[in-house]
Amino acid sequence: MVDLGLSGSLLAVVLGFVAVFCFFIQRNGGCSKSKIDDSATSTTTTTVYSGKSRSKDGNDDVDIIIVGAGVAGAALAHTLGKEGRRVKVIERDLTEPDRIVGELLQPGGYLKLQELGLEDCVEKIDAQRVFGYALFKDGKSTRLSYPLEKFHSDVSGRSFHNGRFIQRMREKAAALPNVKLEQGTVTSLLEENGIIRGVQYKTKSGEELKAYAPLTVVCDGCFSNLRRTLCDPKVEVPSCFVGLVLENCQLPHENHGHVILADPSPILFYPISSTEVRCLVDVPGQKVPSISNGEMAKYLKSVVAPQVPPEIKDAFIAAIDKGNIRTMPNRSMPAAPHPTPGALLMGDAFNMRHPLTGGGMTVALSDIVVLRDLLKPLRDLNDASTLCRYLESFYTLRKPVASTINTLAGALYKVFCASPDQARKEMREACFDYLSLGGVFSDGPVSLLSGLNPRPLSLVCHFFAVAIFGVGRLLLPFPSPKRIWIGARLISSASAIIFPIIKAEGVRQMFFPATVPAYYRKPS
Repeated sequence: MVDLGLSGSLLAVVLGFVAVFCFFIQRNGGCSKSKIDDSATSTTTTTVYSGKSRSKDGNDDVDIIIVGAGVAGAALAHTLGKEGRRVKVIERDLTEPDRIVGELLQPGGYLKLQELGLEDCVEKIDAQRVFGYALFKDGKSTRLSYPLEKFHSDVSGRSFHNGRFIQRMREKAAALPNVKLEQGTVTSLLEENGIIRGVQYKTKSGEELKAYAPLTVVCDGCFSNLRRTLCDPKVEVPSCFVGLVLENCQLPHENHGHVILADPSPILFYPISSTEVRCLVDVPGQKVPSISNGEMAKYLKSVVAPQVPPEIKDAFIAAIDKGNIRTMPNRSMPAAPHPTPGALLMGDAFNMRHPLTGGGMTVALSDIVVLRDLLKPLRDLNDASTLCRYLESFYTLRKPVASTINTLAGALYKVFCASPDQARKEMREACFDYLSLGGVFSDGPVSLLSGLNPRPLSLVCHFFAVAIFGVGRLLLPFPSPKRIWIGARLISSASAIIFPIIKAEGVRQMFFPATVPAYYRKPS
């Protein structure tokens, strides 16, 4: 493992210096560029289980209760139902959700969707194929394509209306005879001697009921209150998204997401139907200009619009004038579970990252694949303590995908945000130019972003390769004391960005999962 870490560091150094070399040759004309959810909410936490009482609806024959039927809950219900489990899903609102996030599924997420037999859920909803990203900065642009050469032609990203996608998955889950979807608000988990026995919930008509099952999976979304007894929630809100829909406009690069490295923070554009383009304007902090008094429209027109590519600027202004402006806080929360007999957390209730990279659904679907495979050999779920010890391996087995996407999202957001600090400015410029080099310099980071190569060590190598590339640009052709100082601060700044995120994810679980005892747990 020491050799692995050493080789990773050497790879970062090599990539960084090769990138510097390519950049200077390219700048002098010697090289050509390569082109490149959950919705349910809850109110309280835990209620003491009253022994042998049963639910009023006769719910005695359920294997698993799922709280929430968003992306994670609906996909999990269908997956476990196909495995023969008797599943009861309780969702606060079964009408079609209307959200401004959860609209871009990365290629890695689409592969997981195929693995779960849910790939047809992106059909008949006017979903658009996405083949990569276009980056814009200070009048320059570069295109980053997903490295899909080794995959079937159907594999790509997909973008769509979040609500249509969720409804398709709910329909597939509900079509299984052993899956029951019910509208209701879960108010508490039922607990007895430290074991979760089920849930208490209020039906659509207001009736209070209880439901029992050997395993309760909480997927009630980013606003979950049930998570408090099942994990240590440390939620951060680094920024908010302001959402708009642009109609009947053509993006500069068809079938690509567009990221503008604007001031003060990024702006995103991507298609969500054949006639609509979603725009998400990131506003740092937890406060945004008021929509009701016109401050938001003024901010978008005066600060954001001048930084929008000219091809879509008129459509952007028209969307502002139309007035359908929405906001949503961007939450980040590392997974910090308290293994609890009888219960498990999944989806945004369990783990969140900045939505800049669109990785949330990929992580959720990957988690479902891991859980499905763990539960497959188990027929009896009634021994709660034994099941809990066995399912501790879930938290380790999910780490390669989850920690790579989580760390990349947090680090990339900080790098892409504008800063008055000269070292951070250099890091931002270096990142753009590094990706613009194409080849391994773009394919590697994009394969991480897309979920196609979930390797934490590769992420760290590329991140520090960017930093070394930035230092090399500063020192060549002639270093000066000031440039050396900025270069040292650049490396320090890069370390200050990524290491706290890695620490929150768990160094051991992220890089050395095989040393965690739970990794080897076997079903009893």
